[in-house]
Amino acid sequence: MDKQTTLGFVLIALVLMIWMWWSSPRPAQQLQNGKQTSGQRKDSTAAINQPAEKKFEESRVQPQQLSQKDSLGKFFSRAAIGNESVVTIESDLYIAEVSTKGGTLKSFELKNYKTWDQHPVQLIKNTSSGDLSLLFTSTEGKLINTKSLFFAAALPPTRSVRLTGNDEYTIDLVLNAGTGRVIKTIHFKNNAYALDVGIKLVGMQDIIANYEYQVIWENGIRYVEHSSTDESQAAEAFLYAGGEVTTVNASSPGETPISNTNGATEWVATRSKYFAVVLLSEDKKAQGGYLEGGCEAAPNQGIVEHYSIGLKVPFKNAMEETARFTLFLGPLDYDIIKGFNRGLDHIMNLGWSWIRPITEYAFIPLFKLLHMFIANYGIVIILFSIIIKIVLHPLTRSSMKSMKKMQALQPMMEEIRTKFKDDPNQVNIQIMKLYKDYGVNPAGGCLPLLLQMPILYALYALFSNSIQLRQADFVWWIKDLSVPDVIFDLPLTLPLVGVHNISGLALMMGITMFIQTKMTTTDPRQKAMVWIMPVMMTLIFNSLPSGLNLYYFVFNLLAIGQQVFINKQHDNVPLQKVSEKKRSGGIMNALTKNLPKRPKT
Repeated sequence: MDKQTTLGFVLIALVLMIWMWWSSPRPAQQLQNGKQTSGQRKDSTAAINQPAEKKFEESRVQPQQLSQKDSLGKFFSRAAIGNESVVTIESDLYIAEVSTKGGTLKSFELKNYKTWDQHPVQLIKNTSSGDLSLLFTSTEGKLINTKSLFFAAALPPTRSVRLTGNDEYTIDLVLNAGTGRVIKTIHFKNNAYALDVGIKLVGMQDIIANYEYQVIWENGIRYVEHSSTDESQAAEAFLYAGGEVTTVNASSPGETPISNTNGATEWVATRSKYFAVVLLSEDKKAQGGYLEGGCEAAPNQGIVEHYSIGLKVPFKNAMEETARFTLFLGPLDYDIIKGFNRGLDHIMNLGWSWIRPITEYAFIPLFKLLHMFIANYGIVIILFSIIIKIVLHPLTRSSMKSMKKMQALQPMMEEIRTKFKDDPNQVNIQIMKLYKDYGVNPAGGCLPLLLQMPILYALYALFSNSIQLRQADFVWWIKDLSVPDVIFDLPLTLPLVGVHNISGLALMMGITMFIQTKMTTTDPRQKAMVWIMPVMMTLIFNSLPSGLNLYYFVFNLLAIGQQVFINKQHDNVPLQKVSEKKRSGGIMNALTKNLPKRPKT
């Protein structure tokens, strides 16, 4: 490889390292004063005089010295006393629990997914109080969160319901508030992660103030992966209104970003790496949304992020008012999310905006097509690599032929460097003329590699976030294609690079890159690149999903075979100068036509 090719490789490596550094979560820092105590929170006597759009956190703590009447007012103090009853609804996809305390979802356990330690995935983060409640200010100036109030409900005698086939089940939860009532209806369907939620307010015109109430999901979503840092990297909260997405991302401990918007709002959502909670307005009555994020340090340099989301609904002081919502709790499966046809695909991490079309319209359909015929996702990735290699064959073939010509020109280039060793400018002029004479593009070996960068990142987005690869077994030690395939742990963490274990596929990928680089490097001054690039890329790819490393390993094997074939084709082909007609156009002519001429002696 000549200097230009080497520079191209170095630039590629720099781009990769900067991208990895930029996209990786920052190391967790310990909070200076430890966890925040309840005494450090805002006093709720001030919070009850705030409008309902204030922080959800302000409604979570009620001073113990205040009586129920003082904290809830005359309309809701009686509802604070009662006995909790729980009904269990089991479908083919989940097991849910609904509590009469707060009328909340107390549990939502997915039957087809397991945590990293093989327990059922539980999406409700706070199962003691549940989630999905109403928040509003009463006419007495009290901030009311219905999660602490007792609802009445007609429950089945067995306190359990089993849904099969096309079965459905509806539960009505009634909160009595003086002369008014809040009726929350939750409708379950078998074989669907979406729940229909209805809110009916009857006789509440003298009870709800500020002409607004909120439907809120306070506690975000429970983490279920082995690495909290990896899961936090994907965690965010979203609001969709007017075709635009607003996001909140709390990426540093102690950070509490907030988004508080008004206007017609389609939905709000929060996600972890592979699962999401979405609250959609079905009757277009939502007139604003609220997002709040938080981040705290976790053991072993981990990070845990949590998000609160809510939809604002106008209250028009009518005798009876209703609003309808859809609550989705489930996996970030592209087909399911896209099936809502409500722009929910914005919560899926498919790469940067200019790369998303590659992932969405090329790689995902191809991936699904291959999986229709092959169950093992590892084999799917191998076939996927072969197909991509075939598609890119013209590009890589051109790159390899250009590099082969560059190798053949090396002796002539050495002669030029020796002849003009005291005149670097003249060396460059003569080498550029040499390129022009023999029709060699010095960027021909690097440009195809740069053009493959969007494909590489699109594949990273696909393999890192595809729930189909989550815990997908391949062969031998590769038990999960969505995480690194660690073969052994190092006794210490390598400084600067932060590597503390070794990925088998990343190591194999580095070996194939070493072979490939060695095959294409003939310049004695560039021998160091034979080692530097493979080692650097192995360290970068060591923390990437094993599915991506499997793809790149197979891709490199195919490239080695392709290089061997091209070498056999061109080893005995003599260099020939191109015709004057071909020299007159193209990139080399543009590079050389304005070069200064060497003065005659």
